[in-house]
Amino acid sequence: MFLFDAHLDLSMNAVEWNRDLTQDLYAIREREKNLTDKPDRGKGVVSFPEMRKGNIGMCVATQIARFVKPDSKIPGWHSQAQAWAQTQAQVAWYKAMEEAGEMVQITDLTGLYAHLKLWQNAESTEKLPIGYILSLEGADSFIGLKNLEIAYGYGLRAIGPAHYGPGVYAYGTDSDAPLSQKGKDLLYEMDKLNMILDATHLCDTAFWEAMDIYKGPVWASHNLVRAITPHNRQFSDEMIRELLNRKAVIGMAFDAWMMIPGWERGKSTPESTGLKIEHIAQHIDHICQLAGNAFHVGIGSDLDGAYGKEQSPGDLDSIADLQTITAILERRGYTADDIERIMWRNWVDFLERSWS
Repeated sequence: MFLFDAHLDLSMNAVEWNRDLTQDLYAIREREKNLTDKPDRGKGVVSFPEMRKGNIGMCVATQIARFVKPDSKIPGWHSQAQAWAQTQAQVAWYKAMEEAGEMVQITDLTGLYAHLKLWQNAESTEKLPIGYILSLEGADSFIGLKNLEIAYGYGLRAIGPAHYGPGVYAYGTDSDAPLSQKGKDLLYEMDKLNMILDATHLCDTAFWEAMDIYKGPVWASHNLVRAITPHNRQFSDEMIRELLNRKAVIGMAFDAWMMIPGWERGKSTPESTGLKIEHIAQHIDHICQLAGNAFHVGIGSDLDGAYGKEQSPGDLDSIADLQTITAILERRGYTADDIERIMWRNWVDFLERSWS
């Protein structure tokens, strides 16, 4: 089945992790097997060939570069100018992938429909370009609102104002504060451009302020359920209901510590916890029960978000294994229409509403 993945940090993997995603996944792992600079070296699960094998023909692909102050305990760039430069390197990589025929950028309904037709009518997906909608995860790299205009011009269509910790525009995971005036001004300008607000990573206070301020389309590219995995990174039922009222779609993330309670990053393993892909169905069920339907759930795997097999479900060797979700949902009584919605159509329906 065709699959739309709403959150992949492809350019971060290419530019910062120095991975050639056009190569075979196992060749990438082999090349990294002796590297120790990052915990997921030799354990990556994403490459273009694996995406095509899994029929993942479309994704939301990110830019990401966090600005941090001198006393920060989390890594990041030491000035907004450096963060902006990093995101521009990432854009250059996406453009190079387009020129190579590996990817194609989607910025409007015409491009969306053309790409869907290409993938759905193809006898083989082996050589097809992967469609991507450009998103920015954390807005720190915007030195000012002029950068927003520049970014919109090169195709940026969605923004999550926050990432981890304190941010220039909004505070994110493991922190909490009201939106700054810069954050409010950013939302106003995004609204004028009819951009998509990604609620992912917004701290609780900023989330509710953003819902009050922002009038345009809202989605959550990669979030799970706080009632199942208690942590501020996940959404409370109250937050989920607000997103349902906004006709949002929430993408299911596959980072292990988000999927099940009790996971200790750096200590727990898929083997020690018994984590499987099937655990994601609990989060899907919970949101569908709150909604009364399957119209608000999608896939937003985040499978290349600075982790690999060491922090993924134990039965997931590559991103292509996301296709096993269809059988899991079938066994749980989801209809064929529900499964198609969750695998891709809810995201497309959202874009039709937002871009028409």
